[in-house]
Amino acid sequence: MEVITKNARETQRLGEKIGRSLKKGAIIALYGELGGGKTTFAQGLARGLGVKKRVISPTFVFVRQYPLSPKGTFYHIDLYRINEVAEAFGLGLEEIFTDPEAVVAIEWAEKIDKILPRERTDIFFEYSGEKERKIKIGKE
Repeated sequence: MEVITKNARETQRLGEKIGRSLKKGAIIALYGELGGGKTTFAQGLARGLGVKKRVISPTFVFVRQYPLSPKGTFYHIDLYRINEVAEAFGLGLEEIFTDPEAVVAIEWAEKIDKILPRERTDIFFEYSGEKERKIKIGKE
């Protein structure tokens, strides 16, 4: 599936719509250039999951977690600052990926392609204009 969003709000709304349909255990791998809309999408995804707190980029801490109701956790992971897979091992990703009560969104997923679970949804972000984004859901 491919969607064109015309602005950040539309990108957030798409994330929110997808978030409402996710089940716990879902892993969402986000791919695309810097400024491509991944964080904006993840904010909408969190809202769709019922996260009430403000969702901010975890670029400098790598992983942020938000409680889900009635139980579970939304993990927002940003791997922009890692250069190789080995740097990701100390982040607890294996435990996060196998948590059946979690929903996980991973920005810059291409940096850990070799250790990503097979069962996941890939979402690709591409510039399609100054504010427009082409968002492709599924394998590239």
